Amino acid sequence: MILFNIEEDVQELVRISRRAEQRSLNADDQHWLKTLNATDPSLDKVRIEEAKGWLVRDSYSWVLDHVDFQTWKDSKDAQLLWIKGEPGKGKTMLLCGIIDELSRTAMHDTNIAYFFCQADRSYLDNATAVLRGLINMLGRQQPSLITHIRDGFFEGENAWYALLRAFTNILEDQHLQSTYIIIDALDECKTDLSRLLHVIVEKSSVCPHVKWLVSSRNWPDIERDLRGTAQLQLRLELNASTLSSAVEIFVQHRVKALADKHDYGPDMQNDVQHYLVSRASGTFLWVALICDQLTKTRKWNVMKRLEYFPPGLNELYKRMLNQISRSDDAEICKSILGVVASVYRPITLDELASCMDLPEEVREDEGTLVEVIELCGSFLTLRGRTITLVHQSAKDFLIGDAVDEIFPDKQQESVHSSICFKSLQVIQTLRRDIYGLVAPGYAIDRVRQPDPDPLVAARYACVYWVDHLAKCSPRQLAQMNFQDNGPIGMFFCQDYLHWLEALSLLGSLTQGVASILKLENLLKATATANPELVSRVQDAKRFILYHKIAIENHPLQVYSSGLIFSPVQSITRCRFQTQVPDWVVVKPKMEESWSLCLQTLEGHSDDVTSVVFSHDSKLLASSSEDRTMKLWDPSTGKCLQTLEGHKDGVNSAAFSHDSKILASSSEDRTIKLWDTSSGNCLQTLHHKSRVFSARFSHDSKLLVSVVFTGELSLWDARSGHCLEVLCGRGCHNSFTFSHDSKLLAYASGSTTLNIFDTVEMRSFNILEGHGGRVHSVAFSHDSKLLASAAGDHTIKIWDTSTFKCLQTLEYFSGYKPHVIFSYDSKLLLLASNVLGAISIWDPATGQCLQTLDDHSGRTGSICFSTDSALLASGSKHTVRIWDSGTRQSSQNLETDDATVYTLVFSPDAMMLASRTSGSVKLWDTNSGQWLHTLGMTNGSVNILVFSRDSKLLAYYFQNTINLWDTSSGECRTTLDGHFSDVVSIAFSHDSGILASGSDYEEGKIKLWDTGTGRCLQTLEDRGFPVTSVAFSHDSKLLVSGSFFHIGLIVWDTSSGKRLQTLKGHRLGCIESLAFSSDSKLLASYAADHSISLWDTDTWQCLQVLDGQGISSIHFDISDPCLLLTNRGSIRVPLVVENESPQGVPVVPQFQALGVSLDGSWIKWCSENLLWLPPEYRPYVVTVAASQSAIAIGCRSGLVFILRIDAQKLLQYLAGD
Repeated sequence: MILFNIEEDVQELVRISRRAEQRSLNADDQHWLKTLNATDPSLDKVRIEEAKGWLVRDSYSWVLDHVDFQTWKDSKDAQLLWIKGEPGKGKTMLLCGIIDELSRTAMHDTNIAYFFCQADRSYLDNATAVLRGLINMLGRQQPSLITHIRDGFFEGENAWYALLRAFTNILEDQHLQSTYIIIDALDECKTDLSRLLHVIVEKSSVCPHVKWLVSSRNWPDIERDLRGTAQLQLRLELNASTLSSAVEIFVQHRVKALADKHDYGPDMQNDVQHYLVSRASGTFLWVALICDQLTKTRKWNVMKRLEYFPPGLNELYKRMLNQISRSDDAEICKSILGVVASVYRPITLDELASCMDLPEEVREDEGTLVEVIELCGSFLTLRGRTITLVHQSAKDFLIGDAVDEIFPDKQQESVHSSICFKSLQVIQTLRRDIYGLVAPGYAIDRVRQPDPDPLVAARYACVYWVDHLAKCSPRQLAQMNFQDNGPIGMFFCQDYLHWLEALSLLGSLTQGVASILKLENLLKATATANPELVSRVQDAKRFILYHKIAIENHPLQVYSSGLIFSPVQSITRCRFQTQVPDWVVVKPKMEESWSLCLQTLEGHSDDVTSVVFSHDSKLLASSSEDRTMKLWDPSTGKCLQTLEGHKDGVNSAAFSHDSKILASSSEDRTIKLWDTSSGNCLQTLHHKSRVFSARFSHDSKLLVSVVFTGELSLWDARSGHCLEVLCGRGCHNSFTFSHDSKLLAYASGSTTLNIFDTVEMRSFNILEGHGGRVHSVAFSHDSKLLASAAGDHTIKIWDTSTFKCLQTLEYFSGYKPHVIFSYDSKLLLLASNVLGAISIWDPATGQCLQTLDDHSGRTGSICFSTDSALLASGSKHTVRIWDSGTRQSSQNLETDDATVYTLVFSPDAMMLASRTSGSVKLWDTNSGQWLHTLGMTNGSVNILVFSRDSKLLAYYFQNTINLWDTSSGECRTTLDGHFSDVVSIAFSHDSGILASGSDYEEGKIKLWDTGTGRCLQTLEDRGFPVTSVAFSHDSKLLVSGSFFHIGLIVWDTSSGKRLQTLKGHRLGCIESLAFSSDSKLLASYAADHSISLWDTDTWQCLQVLDGQGISSIHFDISDPCLLLTNRGSIRVPLVVENESPQGVPVVPQFQALGVSLDGSWIKWCSENLLWLPPEYRPYVVTVAASQSAIAIGCRSGLVFILRIDAQKLLQYLAGD
């Protein structure tokens, strides 16, 4: 008797099973399972069974009695069974049957998790998807396991590592029930198969209560990777007779279905069945393909049609193709087959029409296109709108045996070329803001795909056009138009920004970076490529690398931030200059050309402490005080994974020579060794003190660590045993291994260097000569030289054969230097961890070749790539990657090379004053041009204040208040009289009087006549510092601020008497005061980050605002209710629907221009408007803002001004 699993029965079983699962899952469980974003393998199983003709129990039951299956199922020593066989042998249906059998016979407390890999579906063709599916099933069957995915984030670059951690924790859970894990078609796992096999090998060896069953083709790579574990192999070709019997049962099932549908008589049914059995050769797929053909064949033609099909899968494919070739539609069918066999993922109907030239009547009528696809024999299937090959073996046939028949010129490369240039034509249809987002700062995580989707036809083309170009033959590439006016040149002239926007919307910008890098290398290797086109592509590369973070997260920033913050001579900026929003009136002054900084990688939330390239330079590791390490792809800037586990800041990271292990040292007194492929912590080494650094020897046999008390420990990297402890003095000792790993040089916390023999484990030399403490040491890669950098501002180069000093180099900036050689030993790199300067030296000549300005204030670590073409530096919260092979002179942007500390707009916002440690400058805000330098200073200027009419600028310097004429740039008056530093200044409304307040030593307020410089009056303030002052509009009142417990004092300027004392701030000093233009409101800002609004009639506090991130306040000169701050304008007092609890400041809603709290955005009405690259972000809160202009001062000394047309911006945002 033949047993069948009928479709309705299977679907009902699935429904019952899912209902049972749901009953045991609460809402919280459901929520966390949804975060996995996993496919439901049980529904995949139903879909696959339906597509393959449903399960026939007797066609798979043979395996249940097979000795290997029984051994795997029952033995405690057999954890892994690998079922392998050639295409079409029924492996997938065999596993479906095994799943059903285990589900029927296993104990109720047994988990059965499975996954079906499918190469033609992107959500089923990768190792990450496998883990998602398995975890999802295990969580549903044993809900207590869901605790291992709570609070997890399983998207983005780190998804694999987060999932692997959760999966590992599940398998190691002591309460895990007996579990079967089944994975079908490993050979169809296209992405990270080696990772998946590593997991299978590792977990099957250490988790005895988990049994693994996998299937695949007979691939040597899979055989090799699975060799590392005890396994059973069930090879279908060695069970030919049994398999033939199973195929016979399958034939009976399929033929009976045909007989029922087409009313075959008994004789015909037997004849068809006999014919198929005699020629099937144990191949289920062969039977399924022929039965699919017979479904479309009239009964009286069945036997004649059968004779047409030859035995053997490949022979059948040949016959099918021959039939297509003889048809009237041969040309279009073969063209479609060529495209589907050549694409990198299954494509939709819309994408097919974008990848090839179709006749107009086919392209415009989807029904006709579907009909044409059905004419392609049994090679293709159409599910929904997605076209796929019926089986991987069909693709193998088309690009193998059938290549002469399918592809023009008998070369698949011709189709690749056609797809590439057809894709470029599709990309030409892209347009700006194709999703209608409007807002320049619209975040990608808020984007919802519109219906209809204007990108539906261009999705494949956008991501893969360069990949198809790279597949073209050298002859084809040589014949292509690689001129500036060719299709690729026109892409970069017309469509490049639209393409970047589209890639961002598709979540594929990293693939875009890889495409540009691939295209650059391709053009460099092509003799016919126009140099101008190569330059255009190289500039496009710089553009996408520099602006990747902004565009990836905010697609429309490609037209604003991307163009505005690109160099003046950038080819991309010049070509698309008209795309800059018309509401930008004044743009920041930019450098002439790209700097040597290729990329800035953001992601750490605290200072970066070290950076290091892997030996093959494919990985870049960074450690941070945020307790994490990150692994980056240095070519694309993509964060590959984040390693977490330390309980305190991480001080260093170091790769083993084979790049498989990463060592990290931490403030938590541990060193951790990490597997760089899985992200798992392999071992933890404990110390008695905070660990400053750890590093492998070049042969990876030794690991050296240094703690803050100065001891260096040598460890056996394999066993984790401590071999030797070397005593040093003080903390932060530096050390380095010679390339042959025989020598260890270390600074002992003094002016000397120690040389240690790692073979004999003894010290044998001490190098002397520095006049200051040695901070850093480094061997050259050939071990012939040793460099040491010390606090005496010298670098010494030592000959390691004689240990004599060959050369002494002098540097003049910073302290605590870090020194390192390039891999070719031709360059020496020096960085200061205080000033952020990086210098490149020729160790042979002692010449400084290049200086790179990091401008972060601290460069904690530097390293070269293996080919010495790149260097990486870590500073603040970022990692920077630099071009170390190019020499570039510094670019003059009218900076002082000194940090900008203060920026102030004139009341009419027509001028800007800036202060650095070296100068005060005036700028024209309408042009962004520098107007005057108001005296060069050698000390600190504390205050900058414009008069109300903007004609005067006052600042205090070296015991004198200077009044400068802003039109001529000349000093008009100096005011002398204070005996201690002046810490606050304010002009009266008519600019005739100036008030100045001094600090602790004096604590007085003086009123001055700005015309004569005469002191009119002195107001005594009990010796407390006067941190802020402000005049009322009529100049009759003066308010001064001091510490919070002193409060605000209201003075009568004519009598010098105190009228009122106001208290309300809770902490710190009063840093800024401002009267409204009608003097009805007084605003005070204090160091407790609060803004108090006072009614000047009653002197009552009307409202307290949250002033987080604000550095200064003043009222608009024409609107008495508009308070201007560096974060934007606030209309006061705020009207709030729900009053905050008493004592809790009201959070304001900012209007007009301002800067975000973290300094990364210019905002408009609290919404992101323009993303600021790290180099253009304000130093602390060095920002000045008006209604239509904003100025930002950077640590580099750069001052930039952005002015907008508010009316045009409002019209733009309204969609006009």
